Amino acid sequence: MALTLKLNAWRHLPREARDTLFLLAVIAWTVLPHVSHLPLWCAFLTAAVLLWRAHLALVNGPLPGRWVLVGVLLLAAALTLWSYRTLLGKEAGVTMAVALMSLKTLELRARRDAFVVFFLGFFIILTHFLYSQSLPVAAAMLVSVWGLLTALVLAHMPVGQPGLRQASALAARTALLGAPIMALMFLLFPRLAPLWGMPQDGIGTTGLSNSMHMGSVAEVAQDDSIALRVRFLGTAAPPAQSLYFRGPVLTRFDGREWRPSGTLSSAGFVRSTMAPAELRVRGEPVRYEMTLEPLRLAVLPLLEASTAAPLVEGYRVTPRDDLQWTTERPVFERLRFQAEAYIDFRYGPTRPSVQLQDELELPAGYNPRTLEWAAALRRDPRYTHADARTLAQAVYTHIRSGRFTYTMAPGAYGVDNPQGAIDEFWLDRKQGFCEHFAAAFVVVMRAMDVPARVVTGYQGTDPLPVDGYFIVRQSSAHAWAEYWQAGGGWVRADPTAAVAPDRVLRSRNLAPPAGLVAGAIGNVSPALLAQLRTAWEAVNNRWNQWVMNYSRGQQIDLLKSIGFKSPTWEDLALLLTGALSSLALAGAAWAWWDRHRIDPWVRQMERIRAALRRLGIPAFAHDPPRSLALRVRATLGPRGDALAQLLDALDAQRYSRAASPRPDATLTRRFVSQARALRSMAADNLR
Repeated sequence: MALTLKLNAWRHLPREARDTLFLLAVIAWTVLPHVSHLPLWCAFLTAAVLLWRAHLALVNGPLPGRWVLVGVLLLAAALTLWSYRTLLGKEAGVTMAVALMSLKTLELRARRDAFVVFFLGFFIILTHFLYSQSLPVAAAMLVSVWGLLTALVLAHMPVGQPGLRQASALAARTALLGAPIMALMFLLFPRLAPLWGMPQDGIGTTGLSNSMHMGSVAEVAQDDSIALRVRFLGTAAPPAQSLYFRGPVLTRFDGREWRPSGTLSSAGFVRSTMAPAELRVRGEPVRYEMTLEPLRLAVLPLLEASTAAPLVEGYRVTPRDDLQWTTERPVFERLRFQAEAYIDFRYGPTRPSVQLQDELELPAGYNPRTLEWAAALRRDPRYTHADARTLAQAVYTHIRSGRFTYTMAPGAYGVDNPQGAIDEFWLDRKQGFCEHFAAAFVVVMRAMDVPARVVTGYQGTDPLPVDGYFIVRQSSAHAWAEYWQAGGGWVRADPTAAVAPDRVLRSRNLAPPAGLVAGAIGNVSPALLAQLRTAWEAVNNRWNQWVMNYSRGQQIDLLKSIGFKSPTWEDLALLLTGALSSLALAGAAWAWWDRHRIDPWVRQMERIRAALRRLGIPAFAHDPPRSLALRVRATLGPRGDALAQLLDALDAQRYSRAASPRPDATLTRRFVSQARALRSMAADNLR
């Protein structure tokens, strides 16, 4: 009942108020996704202005004067300058554009003002893709485009009471007519990296880092978003314990933070950033395709271990001697490429080398109790002359039997004693995430004169593929260790497996806390939550593969598929020009035909005017049906009541609130028939 009353109230609004409220709703919808990027004052200012304008539309109140608008505009500019220290740049520009569009609604006095609001709205739609190019944002902006086109159609229909359904249908048809041009531009417009790449400050802040402190990997693991997708080609997926995606290798330790080794080591040896590692592989390689989300690092987390650089469009990929694969610039866009890896491998020098000096250094004065614990283990007769592998097994045994706990929230270490964070973890509290175990393992091994270092990356995947791709989430972020074994080289050591074997053997991550909606659904039906997430990720993967990852290489492949033997960019430009010219000619031909087409309402009125002229009643092109009805009654008197009533009905069909989208052919036939009958009666009376 209440809904019916509201619908009736909406239908009885004056047209100007209805159209204004509809435009304000579209603006609010368009601005809403920007709220997380805008300063708080801008969100409140925009909401206040839109509500104020809606109130004025409902009460038919006067719009504020120009000086009021100038004052609010100056305030918005001052607040923008205060927020960003500039009026230029992306953030300040978007903020000012949103404020200007909301203020312009207080100036809607003519169609010209409405057009300014429309085009500001289209500009705001474009700015959303500076922050996110995801499927939900694209869908939301498609609704915004439809709403703005509907408002534009209403502005071009100033006469009568056209319904929103009629205007929105016309807007949808107009958009569909432009869809072929949009698809053509998407397929053939050159992919230029600065234009199509994702903005650097539009990337999320979670993910791997070039540094690590105790607790940093746990922060990343709180994020359940997708880090990368992997599809294995021509082979089954390797076992979970073999899926290590190698990221930054961290060698230098200052007592609190781990960082990569610099170009110049403390021993004066220049580390190679270009020479491949001394890699020795066995067995057949595992070929795979990876879709990597923006990483913000100049490192590709490839599956260990790769012998050849993958071909990544727009990037030069080079190896380091620590098995990292680096790019010449950070990755701020989604990448898709193919690579191969050997699961069974050995690498690194087999004899002691000056290169290993960095992997033995420990900061002076830090973690003395852990160093003493390692020295005591080394003095044990069983380990006095033991090799690195035996010492690593002894550390594993200590972790398994030492009542350590694997947890995502161990609390902060080193608060009371910044120089004893490892001591507090290794000997006191014994609660930690993977980075705690990896860091402590490396410190202990170095204290026993064994070169060791920390490696970060991702370990494992979701158990089941989605749309053919195994998903690696940020919650799979992991830290492990490597130690150097004489005669063998670098050996992977994952101390997390000693305390939480399922984490490595079965990729069972600690679950981050669910959000409000996901938690509610999960409490009701965990299976439903899993199904919804799988379905969404499959759809999102199709969007990424077909739309977001459409690249220059695929454009060249498209030209080859339609007959170009050795396509070049000149061929692409010629094809795009020819296709657009053909569409332009087709559009011109349609416009010529449409110009000579007679509107159905005009055709109906011409028949009615012709019938009236045959009765001797003047009927001019500018006469609406209501004026003709008055003229019929004045000329024919009671004999013309039937014709006048039909004209009144026609006027209601054309111009009332419940206007019809098309003329009533039955009414036209009745009118012509009755006019013919009146003319016959008049002829009989003359005889």
